[in-house]
Amino acid sequence: MSYEKVKQASKTIIGTKQAIKAIKASQVEELVVALDAEARVTDPVIILAKEIGIPINLVKSKKELGKACGISVDAAIVAIAR
Repeated sequence: MSYEKVKQASKTIIGTKQAIKAIKASQVEELVVALDAEARVTDPVIILAKEIGIPINLVKSKKELGKACGISVDAAIVAIAR
């Protein structure tokens, strides 16, 4: 379900650093996190999103999350922009 939401989103922000920047700039309405990604990559974004109150959706595969974004590499974190 979240993969479909990512596919249908008009704007997505891919990657940890970019997602953190977007969250701090109040540009994110939802966060999608791959469960098979390393915690050291995902934890900083998850912690920040929880502090601010941004909904977090978990998906199984970073490979599938990358595909949903239309990129040919894995994606651990995808932020859906406002």
